[in-house]
This record gives sequence, C-alpha cells and structure tokens, in this order.
Amino acid sequence: MNRLAHETSPYLLQHANNPVDWYPWGAEAIARSRELNRPIFLSIGYSACHWCHVMEHESFENESIAAVMNEHFVCIKVDREERPDLDQIYMASVQIMTGHGGWPMSVFLMPDLRPFFGGTYWPPEARPGMRMPGFRQVLMAVQDAWVNRRAAVEENASELTGTIARISGVEDEARPLDDAILKTAERSLLRAADRSNGGFGGSPKFPHPMDLRVLLRTWKRFGNSDALDVVTLTLDKMSRGGIYDHLGGGFHRYATDATWLVPHFEKMLYDNALLVSVYLEAYQATGNEDYARVVRETLDYVLREMTQPEGGFYSTQDADSEGEEGKFFVWTEDEVLQLLGAEDGRLFCYCYDVTTRGNWEGHNILNRPKPHDQAARVLEKDPQQLEEVLARCRGKLFAVRSTRIAPGRDDKVLVSWNGLMIAAMAQAAMILDEPEYANAAVCAADFILKKMREPNGRLLHSYKDGRSRFNAYLDDYACLIDGLVDTYQATSEPRFVDAAIELSSRLFDQFLDKDEGGFFYTSNDHESLITRTKDAQDNATPSGNGMAAYALLRLSRLTSRSDIGDHAANVLTLLSGQLMRVTMASGQTLLALDYWLGPAFEFVLVPGQDSAENDAAWQALHRSFRPNKIALRAQAGMAKSAHTESLLADKVAINNRPTLYPCQLGACQQPIVGADAIGNVN
Repeated sequence: MNRLAHETSPYLLQHANNPVDWYPWGAEAIARSRELNRPIFLSIGYSACHWCHVMEHESFENESIAAVMNEHFVCIKVDREERPDLDQIYMASVQIMTGHGGWPMSVFLMPDLRPFFGGTYWPPEARPGMRMPGFRQVLMAVQDAWVNRRAAVEENASELTGTIARISGVEDEARPLDDAILKTAERSLLRAADRSNGGFGGSPKFPHPMDLRVLLRTWKRFGNSDALDVVTLTLDKMSRGGIYDHLGGGFHRYATDATWLVPHFEKMLYDNALLVSVYLEAYQATGNEDYARVVRETLDYVLREMTQPEGGFYSTQDADSEGEEGKFFVWTEDEVLQLLGAEDGRLFCYCYDVTTRGNWEGHNILNRPKPHDQAARVLEKDPQQLEEVLARCRGKLFAVRSTRIAPGRDDKVLVSWNGLMIAAMAQAAMILDEPEYANAAVCAADFILKKMREPNGRLLHSYKDGRSRFNAYLDDYACLIDGLVDTYQATSEPRFVDAAIELSSRLFDQFLDKDEGGFFYTSNDHESLITRTKDAQDNATPSGNGMAAYALLRLSRLTSRSDIGDHAANVLTLLSGQLMRVTMASGQTLLALDYWLGPAFEFVLVPGQDSAENDAAWQALHRSFRPNKIALRAQAGMAKSAHTESLLADKVAINNRPTLYPCQLGACQQPIVGADAIGNVN
C-alpha cells in the first residue's frame, strides 16, 4: 500500500493500493519534489465522481503508466471535499488553461506549487474520435518540457499564477445596493430559463437552487408571476424526472439531458439540503402539498441513509455499484411486472415510464412524464385510488432494491455541508410541523460543536473514523452559523444562538479582509498557498462570502447586533458590481441583498393557555412565504440567552391567548392576538 493508507478520506483510501506512489498533500511530498527537482502531479477528485473512478481504473491501476508517474513525478492525491482551498486554486488554473473544468482534475506543479499545465480526465492512450491525448503521452510531454524547455515552463507558471491571483479577488466596481439589482437579476434568470422543461439552459442540467430562491423573492417583491411560473415548472419537472429517486427519496447530482430524465446517479448532501429549502419555500408560496411530500421523502432519505449514529450527516453516495453507473437504481420491465403482478404492474409501468425497450441503455429510469391527475384520467382511475396502488408498488420495489448491492458512501462529515442540512432540517420542522426534523438538526449541530471544534473555538472541517481534521474554511463557519440560527428558531435552545455568536467572532478575527472588505476563504492561521482566495461566486454550493452575508444578517436581526449586520453590508457592497455582471454565479449573495433591502421582520410569539391554539399560531406564522423573517417563541420558564434578551423582553400573552409581536428595523407594531389573526399577517 502507498502513503494514502493512513488517510481517513474514503476517496484517498480507494487509491491506497494503486501502484502509483501517491502522497497526501503535505510537507513530505513538497519537500520530496524540491529534493529531487521533480514536478508534482496533483490529482484532485472525490469519492462519488464517476470519471475519477474511470481514470483510476484505466491509468492509476496500470502498472506501466504508474511506473512513468513514479519515475518522473512526485504524485499527490487530494480529496476536493477535504481541501476545497486547493481545489479552488488549481481548478482556476485548469479553467484558465483549457476553458473548462471538472473532476478528476489533473495539474502539474513546480516544486514551489505554481501550476504550469493541467486538464481533467485523460484516457490512458489516445483514442480515435476522443480528440484528446492519452495520459501516457501527456506525462511524457510534460517530462520532456521539464528537462528540455524549463525556461518556458517557468514562464508559464509565473504568468498562470499571476492570473490566478488576480481572479481570486473581487475586481468589480461597487454600485448602489437597491431594487434595481434584483430586477436585473430577475430579467437575467428569466431569459436563461427553459420554458418547456424547467431549469436553466440545455444539457447537462443542474438544479440551481439558489437562483430558484432568488426568483421566489423577486416574485414576492415585484409581483411578476412569470418568476413564480419558472420556479414551479422547474420544481415539478425535477420531482417527476429521473433526477429524483422515486423509491427512496432524494435528488441525484444533475441530469445529463435537458428533460431531467438521465441523472449522474451520485447523491450529494448539499444538493439535497439546498433543494429542500427551495421546495419548502415554494410550498409556502403556493400551498402545493406535492412540494411538502418531496421535502419529507428527501429528509427521510437523509435520516435513513445519510445520518451517522452520533448525529452528523454523511457527505455523498456514489453513482456506481458493482462497477456500473446507475445499476442500483434502474429496472427492466420484466423485473417490475414479476414483482408487482400484471394489473398493478401495468398501472405502475404506465405512470413511471417503464417499457420493454427501456428509456436508458436498455433499462428504465423511473420518472413521471405525465402529471398524476392526467395519468389517472388516461387509466380511468380515481386519482386517490391510483396513488394508493402506486404507493404499494413503490414500497415493494424499494424493498427489493434494498437487497441489491448499494453504491458506496463517503461517510466523512463536513461542517459546511452539515450546516446546510441542519438549516434544511430546522426549516422543515417549523414549516411542516415535524419535530423529528428539529431533533435531527439538534443532534447534528451538537455533534459538530462537540466533536469538530477545538477548545479555543476553532472549527475543524472534516470528521472521519473518530478524527477531526483540517482547519475549517469560510463556508464552514458561514453555513454552520446559518444552520444554528434556524435551529435556535426551531427549538428555542439558547446554546445554538450562543454558539453562532462565538463562531461569528472567530470569523471576524480570522477571515476578515480589513483592507478591501469581505472575507478570505482561509483563516489567518491557515497553511500558506500560492494565493488567498475570496470565494465570491456560487458553484454547486453557495459562495462563502454570499453565505456569510446572509447568515450574518439573520444573526444580526436575531440578536439586535447592528455591528454584525454591518459586516454583512460590507460584503454586499464589495460584491455589488458582481451581482449585476454574473447573476447566475451570485444567487446566495442576491438572497442576502433581498434580506438587507427588506422588508425583514422579527416575530416573537408568546403562548397562551390553550396549547392547541398555541401550536396553530406557530404553524400559521410559518404557513405563508415570508422569506426575510426571524421567528421566536417566548415560552415561560425557558432557558434564555443574553444575546436575544432584548428581542424577547417584556412580552406577555394578551388575554391568555397566543400573542404575536412583530417588529421591523427596530420599530415594533401592535401585537396580534389569536391564531386566526396571526394567520392573516402579511
């Protein structure tokens, strides 16, 4: 076994038996490169990445290719989920060099860590029709350049590193923070929307959860029904498409086609957390119970398959099982009919697009091409009775599927992704009145605060096999703060808001750019790399600065701390030019801007004597779509936090009935008494 045998990352451990002499990223590998005067071959990927597995099997398990790598390079393997700081820097270099990016990422570095050549997947040998060199050819060409054209390599490394440093900052000029930014964003998103299939653009098609949440807010703000239509069309198409797991719940990573039929079958914790938030808000905006169903099925999947015994949430599930992508999830018509019987099987096959030929490589990906009511009319069935049949069928198929060899699971716990899921669980607990989800948020938050935080308050990024590792990043702090704000609202337990304040203090101390504003992605005490990035644009997950602005605004309103809100406003000012220039990379920051522009409310509900009416009042408060609010319950005898004392103080139940105290920007309005009246609050 190579040096990866001592790592905790499942992705790195998958490569521990390769004939490649892999090093993990660290001082030993870097020193070896300098000692031998060899370039570094840096390979970055993650465990759920299909093409990462392909390149490993084709090249890294190939004895002759491994011999070339070992002879001429110091080879370093990195899990991008453990080291997103490295991934950001070197992905930028690949995008500059090739015009695109992706994983596996393959980059050649100078011994001082400056990149000079790179790409993504290469086949082991050049293949007709692929229009790319073979990996063996790439290795030999890089080695030849290193030996015979070193000056050109050095020049390329210097130019590339300079470009990376420039784009790692924020160059746009600031502009006024006003409604015009949101109006421009709405127009941009509506222009990009696919009005037939939902989503944005063609294939491959990604969910874009932050952008959908932006459209919900612009619909609320400007009253443009077109924005809501794009959101509901997208959510309907996704939840009926093959990107959604109709048996087990939860969403796959993205669709390879424009109609959401064929996914890349991996499941990521962050996708499911972000999509839960969208479906919850769309449920509030429309009252469509189908959106609530999708939320429950998705969160139930997370609780069943992605939650560790101690409460943290696992990271990913692979696309492959038994060496084949999607094998766990697909069906033949014969399988379905044999399991369900002729009549139930006929109904199920019609509703879920199961045919003899199949809809993907001779197999069937379950999807709902026709809405349920339309299918019921065609089949001449009562919609409710048809759903009862389909539910019975899904249960049978799920039970059989559970006996198959399941895809691999990356069971490390990452703070940032857990923060997203903690927020989703807490939001669902409040909106759907499901205490089980609040308990899941509490358990995950407590796990991180106890097991992934050092005595001085410093967060660690990743947990696996009893070990917490790696200095946490900006998005770890920002996402966890945001999740703690929601968990405090769902539970009224003061330790969560207290922890959020402590984390924000460390955020200001360790990440703040005191000269130009905003936050760096790495802390002051982090390992020194070739540049220090800001992380201002969304990728599959929210940008660190966008999430920091959003979380800090909410924490500011929760605690009446204007100084915390000032830091968020500074981020918005820094990124204001970007918001106009690249809307679809700025969704999370636009959410923060919408919150900052308001109206934003702080609601405090004081319970009365009737517990049923109290519950009804709390549910009524969360029934409508009010995206920019903080909502607390001031229960008699509950533990209190000094940080929320001013918001909760001196509020009583009028006439012993549930009483809502609404405030906005420090101005309190008349209290509202009774569940019915609270339900009518605009």
